[in-house]
Amino acid sequence: MPTCWKSSCTGALVAQWQRRPTADEASAQADADLAARNTLLADVGLPALAPTDILPPDPATSTLAVHSCGAHAITMSLAQHIHQATCSAPSEALPGCGCTPEPLPVPPSAPATVTLPTGWVVPAG
Repeated sequence: MPTCWKSSCTGALVAQWQRRPTADEASAQADADLAARNTLLADVGLPALAPTDILPPDPATSTLAVHSCGAHAITMSLAQHIHQATCSAPSEALPGCGCTPEPLPVPPSAPATVTLPTGWVVPAG
């Protein structure tokens, strides 16, 4: 069960945001994945996988969830961004955090369309 990023806090969770994992967290996740897969393989009588068979998640493309109660949350606009691996929690001076979050992804532009005399809208080109 997730808890607030502030370890001493027992408040109800109301917010979540994402951050990149550290190298140690990515390695620990790979170890946990390997153990879980090897347990399943052993249950069906198959040989175990080697540690080299499970690569750690790429910290540049994976994220971890950070949870908080209302008192320790960051702003909603900051929660939309993916934060750096070193940003495990906001600074004590709310509502900010201690890192420079990644920019929001640029949404794809809508394809150009043409409206036919019949009212149908079709892709241009």
